[in-house]
Amino acid sequence: MQTGLLHLHSFLRWAILLFFLIAIFKSLGAGNKPFTKSHATAGLVLTTLCDLNFLVGLIQWFTGRFGLKLFQQMPMADIMKAPVYRFFAVEHITGMLIAIVLVHIGRSYAKKNISDRQKHRKTVLFYVIALIIMLAVIPWPFREIGQGRGWF
Repeated sequence: MQTGLLHLHSFLRWAILLFFLIAIFKSLGAGNKPFTKSHATAGLVLTTLCDLNFLVGLIQWFTGRFGLKLFQQMPMADIMKAPVYRFFAVEHITGMLIAIVLVHIGRSYAKKNISDRQKHRKTVLFYVIALIIMLAVIPWPFREIGQGRGWF
């Protein structure tokens, strides 16, 4: 089950990155144009994918070896000294939670009764910040934390 969840979690990462780019570039190129249903849909799909992936990640965190079980087996001081344990038990989940909150804030601005220009600016701002945070806390194969892990 853990392998399947890991593959699903990784696959959803790519879908999220794709929809980040779609949502950001749609609003970035819009300027003073109306905030259309396609802009809102891109944000909705992005938010839904983020929530789904966070749910899969939480299941992994509670049932896998790098989450709750790690806290039950080791003292916090030892977890914080080991970079891999610290990354998966603390940094990854915290960074992703912050990023998902920012995605939700960006999406909430899309629903507010403000000018279309402000909607585009606010959604781009929050989506870009969330994307940067997510990219920073993904265990990419080229990082020390992600060595030995595949791209998918």
